[in-house]
Amino acid sequence: MTPIGQLAAPGGSSAPKGLTRRQKAAIVVRLLSAEGVKVPLTDLSDDQQTSLTQEIAQLRLVDRDTLHQVVEEFCAELEAVGLAFPGGIDGALSLLDGQLSASAATRLRRLASGTSRADPWERLAGLSVDMLAPVLEEESTEVGAVVLSKLSVGKAAELLSKLPGDKARRIAYAVSLTGNVSPETVHRIGQALAAQLDAQPARAFDTGPVERVGAILNYSAAATRDAVLKGLEEDDQVFADQVKKAIFTFANIPARLDPRDIPKILRSVDQAKLVVALAGATGALEKSAEFILSNISQRMAQSLREEMENLGKVKEKDAEEAMGLVVTAIREMEAAGEIFLVAEEEE
Repeated sequence: MTPIGQLAAPGGSSAPKGLTRRQKAAIVVRLLSAEGVKVPLTDLSDDQQTSLTQEIAQLRLVDRDTLHQVVEEFCAELEAVGLAFPGGIDGALSLLDGQLSASAATRLRRLASGTSRADPWERLAGLSVDMLAPVLEEESTEVGAVVLSKLSVGKAAELLSKLPGDKARRIAYAVSLTGNVSPETVHRIGQALAAQLDAQPARAFDTGPVERVGAILNYSAAATRDAVLKGLEEDDQVFADQVKKAIFTFANIPARLDPRDIPKILRSVDQAKLVVALAGATGALEKSAEFILSNISQRMAQSLREEMENLGKVKEKDAEEAMGLVVTAIREMEAAGEIFLVAEEEE
């Protein structure tokens, strides 16, 4: 069978040289596959994927001249394209990620719900564990098993650790029963979970009330902080206890810092301010100053002690400001992942 300027069709019959666009697309896909290029056909609708596959199944041989004509036409169309858009709401949201308000993005996702061809698991995999955990606690064990199976191993393990023990055990066992779950079912579960998350109202704040109050009190004067905590204890003891755990002050240094991190932290603090902070640490705060001096080289500790003696008595306001700079350095290093605070033990 040697077609010349023709396509050899099934059964030995030949198709006319004028090809349809679907046949040309089939030729291009076949050529790219022969070169080892995987075309992302999943971006097409199911009907388009079916039609393309049928065209590929029907074609047999294409002569070299026809192949060159198809490729030249394909390249010419590509070169004529000036700007390409992603297509669909999902592509548009991905393109504008970080540029839309949370409320607008949520509204658009709701409008696209049920009509989107994109894989919902790509979006779910990008969500934080803190967002997924509450949803998983409310879902059935079977749905939880599917979620764990679709996430990366690391994220699945982190998510499992956030769940109550009994729920985590049942979901982990249910993973062993997901072997026969169909892709359509997994896709529907993903769509349902994505729609459920999209239905939640947008949060005005990135952090919870405990974290916000704790952060504010971290930078407040000691007198103000003590007065606010006393008032919180009278109004809501549980909330007050949570805020206390979120607060990190100069007094918390011995209990919350790894001794090996002290030299690293001090390199981020101006030495003159450090001397003021150490010299002004009296009473209960003296323990923090000694903790710092005990976990640096003896030579440096001796030098700091001499500077503290020469400084004499420090004003309370100056001491508090200097201690605040030390705490700020610790907080910034923790946020950057350079150090980790030790969790306080429950009483």
